[in-house]
Amino acid sequence: MNEMQLKFLSRSENEVFARNAVAAFALPLNPSVSELSDVKTAVSEAVTNCIVHAYRGAEGWIGIVCKTDGNRLHIEISDSGRGIEDVEQAIQPFFTTLADEERSGMGFTIMQTFMDEFSVKSGAGEGTCVTMRKDFGGNRHVG
Repeated sequence: MNEMQLKFLSRSENEVFARNAVAAFALPLNPSVSELSDVKTAVSEAVTNCIVHAYRGAEGWIGIVCKTDGNRLHIEISDSGRGIEDVEQAIQPFFTTLADEERSGMGFTIMQTFMDEFSVKSGAGEGTCVTMRKDFGGNRHVG
């Protein structure tokens, strides 16, 4: 088992840093190029959600905790921003609170599709925590 923690400001330039840091941390699990791409895409979507939705132009902290367990990578991405009032509604495909900014509303759907496990915990004014898991190699688990 291995673990790392990152904390960085919600600036758009830090999205690339976050996805590459998580990808580098996952390398000892020997992921395929496709698996690594899935992880990077899901991390990008989660961090972008923090930047765009949680803080809406203001700066705040984004935290990432990664853990490995056998062939599994566990990722937790959190913010202390405005939170999500209705998580069930927010995770529906195409739902967006920023339609006037040409947001697709597919961020959570992409995370769900590319990862083996996905959940969101949030409340209005309480920040948001996205938890994801990716299984590498032959031992796939549906969950």
